[in-house]
Amino acid sequence: MRYYLSLGSNIGAREQTLREAIKRMEQRIGTVTRCSSFYYSEPWGFKSENGFCNLCCLLESELAPEQVLAATQAIERELGRTHKSVNGQYADRTLDIDIIRVYDKDGKEIVSSNALLTIPHPLWEQRDFVKVPLQEIL
Repeated sequence: MRYYLSLGSNIGAREQTLREAIKRMEQRIGTVTRCSSFYYSEPWGFKSENGFCNLCCLLESELAPEQVLAATQAIERELGRTHKSVNGQYADRTLDIDIIRVYDKDGKEIVSSNALLTIPHPLWEQRDFVKVPLQEIL
């Protein structure tokens, strides 16, 4: 499966955190075959003095989407994330990893929604910090 992921950080050593997240994803989930440049943006959906560093990557994995989600959420916690956004209430965070789009081995886009995960990500097209780096790796 091909996973297009968006990573962002606005607390601490942002670029270093994103690099470490990619390293851990490769150790546990699959192979990162492409990564965008860093993209810097203002917070989206909340106010903060801390700007974001974002990137998108393409991850090849045999894992199912829910398994990838569980692994990325574990990596978020390991790298300092203490809470998830709830009902659109966003806050500063050391790391956020979102699954944006997923394709099966035949290149067909997976569309799915359940209590844990909606793919494609429902807000990705509204977010330049996702669209711009994603375009770089498509």
